[in-house]
Order: sequence, then structure tokens, then C-alpha cells
Amino acid sequence: MLPRMLILLAALAAASPLDGLDQIYPQLDALYVDLHKNPELSLKEQRTSARMADELRKVGYEVTTGVGGTGVVGMLRNGKGPTVLLDALPVEEKTGLPYASTATGVNPAGQTVPVMHACGHDVHMAGWTGAAALLARMKDRWRGTVLMIGQPAEETVQGARAMIADGLFKRFPKPDFAVAVHDSADLPSGKIYYVPGYAMASVDSVDLTIFGRGGHGAAPDKTVDPVVIAARTVLAIQTLVSREKDPLEPAVVTVGSIHGGTKYNIIPDEVKLQLTVRAYKPEVRKLLLEGIERIAKAEALSARAPREPLMKISEAQDPTYNDPAVTKRLSAAIARQIGAQNVLEARPEMVAEDFGEFGKAAGAPSVRLRVGAVEPAKYEASLKSGTTLPSLHSSEFAPDKEPTIKMTATALTLSALELLGKP
Repeated sequence: MLPRMLILLAALAAASPLDGLDQIYPQLDALYVDLHKNPELSLKEQRTSARMADELRKVGYEVTTGVGGTGVVGMLRNGKGPTVLLDALPVEEKTGLPYASTATGVNPAGQTVPVMHACGHDVHMAGWTGAAALLARMKDRWRGTVLMIGQPAEETVQGARAMIADGLFKRFPKPDFAVAVHDSADLPSGKIYYVPGYAMASVDSVDLTIFGRGGHGAAPDKTVDPVVIAARTVLAIQTLVSREKDPLEPAVVTVGSIHGGTKYNIIPDEVKLQLTVRAYKPEVRKLLLEGIERIAKAEALSARAPREPLMKISEAQDPTYNDPAVTKRLSAAIARQIGAQNVLEARPEMVAEDFGEFGKAAGAPSVRLRVGAVEPAKYEASLKSGTTLPSLHSSEFAPDKEPTIKMTATALTLSALELLGKP
């Protein structure tokens, strides 16, 4: 019996669906370094999309470019079965890496700015390419269609909607499931994390202009001071979170920018504020947005402002909701392959992104997994010392390259095999 058991165990080990990842890693590493050195701003990813399209063509995918601007769609058909969609900043890099970005780009305001991959999308693209190659190699293990989506403009929550508006699900099969992966700058590499239910918040960017009547700073009684109105407004809107919202429901209102006036002794005619508003549930989101407008108007009225404040909402994005049943199914399947100690439940976040738009538009359950990106020794040291690690969007953020890329490829590959695997 013992020899048979050894033969069986050897056969199972040799049959791992991740066989070949180490073999192709040098190509993934080279791709990552190239992408990291040559970042592009949102909606201007021409070189990047061309590179992604070329990588998909190399492993046998039908490729379409220019979807929603610079989006890439790769399709691999393998008989009848479900369809699974797999989805893959202006910052001056200060990581000191030998392949650090020195690139610049022109932002929407026409300004030349430094550009780096400060959020790990170069890791995502390398891992996404690895998953595409692995799935192409093991077509005997699954059936159906793999839809690889190279999405532009995730940072500005424009890319998913642009691809959908360009007929993504009319030109290509509607997916039965949608899966994505994102790295995490506060979790150790070598592990995969999942969050059932609400995983990321909705976001609304609010521009609020408060009007006054300007004049000399030495004669404030002859003016209506919008700086004072703005100060009262900033403080008052915090009560939406602390006093009007259910304390058990998460929400954030942050005033990130306030501008008004030009000189010490001049009271300006207006002050401009920029806010970011975050929530999970629609009713909480509605309460916050309506509350900001109500409070701003009330403060202006109490100060006898010459006109009501002007409020504009942009960059609106719904929350990311991970289908609980599919999340449980994928996390269990991944844990069976890489060990339960490497697949852990994480906390929801108040940041936002637009991946959920794909599942919503297709009427399909979606799941966004996370991979740790911090070198484990640095992670442990930060816990002991209490020091804060460089966050996503930090000029000093640098993922633990090899394990993060490999885990990204692993998460996507095993998810696809679980959802497309042959009975």
C-alpha cells in the first residue's frame, strides 16, 4: 500500500494547476519592470495597452484593443461552459529602486507631472498576464470562455464605464462571473485575502463654492466673509457622521482642499472646497450628500450671503460588493491549493474603485480579491515598532515583487479553474 500512496501523492503534486508559474516568472518579472519604468496616466495608456495585447496574443487569445479608449479584451474559448471575466497616478517615485520610474505625463490641466505606478497596477498586469498564460496551457482542465479585461483609468473610476459604454457586453460574451485582484500595501506578501459583502466604499467627489461679498479686511462689517462661512461649514458637516448617521454604518466625509483669498487684508468674494464622501449603503450615501448641501445652504443663509452655495458632484462610484457565496467558494478553492494559512479574511476598506461596474452591467456575481504586497519582515517590524508602512499612492510604495506577482497570478488562475473547471 505504501508505494501506491507515494505514487498517488507524487501524481497529485505533479498535477498542480500552478505548475509552470516558476517557469514563466522571468518573463513576468521583465514585464513588470518594463511597466514600472514606463507608466502612463489614466486614459493615456497607449503603450501599456499595446504591450498587454501583445502578451495575450502570444499565448493564443483573440485580442481586441481600443475598447472604451485604451481598454484591451482577450478571449480564450474552450468549448461550451460558463464565461469568467478576469480584470487586471501622477506621483514622483522615491523608492530608490534601480527600475524606478522617471517618466512624466501631461495631466488634464495641461501640466507636466511626474508619473509612477504607486498603486501596484504594474503588479496586477504582470500577474494577470501570468494567469492568462497558465490558463492557455491547461485547457484540458476547464471549459467555457475566459475574458481577460485590461481596464484603463481605474484610478479615475472612468475605465469600466467607458468599456461598457463602448459595447463591451454586446461585442463579447456576457460573463457568468467577474473576478479581480488588487494588491494591499498593509498586508504581508505570500497571502491572499477576501472580504465577503461590501469590500470597498462608494465615492463622490464634491466641489462646493461658498459665496460672500468681498472687501477690506479692516472693515469686515461691510462684507460677508466666505472664509468664516466655509470654516463653519467644514465643522458642521462632520456632525453628519457623528450625529445624523447610524453609528454602526461606516461613512467618511473629508474636506481635502479649501481655497479662498489672495492677501492678508482682503476678504474674498468666494471660497472653494473639495470633499470626498464615502459610504457603503445607498441610504447613508444619500444622507451625507443631501446633508452637505443642506448645511452649506444653512450656514450661508445665517451669514446673509448674497447667494446660495453651488455644489457639484463628480467621479461618483458605487461601492464594491463581493458576492458572499462566490467569495466563500473561491477562497475555499484557493485554500485547498495553497493552504488555509495563506488565505485569510480581511476587513472592508473605505477606498473605492470601479471593478464592480462589470458585474453590475452583466448581471453577474463579482469578487475582488486582495494579495499582500509587503515584504513579511518589514510587515512584522512595522507591527512591533508601530511605524506606518508606505501606503498605496505613496511615492515610497514598492511591492514585494516576486511573491506579489505570483500570488496575483495564483488567485486569478485558481479562481478561473474553480468557476470553469470540468465536472
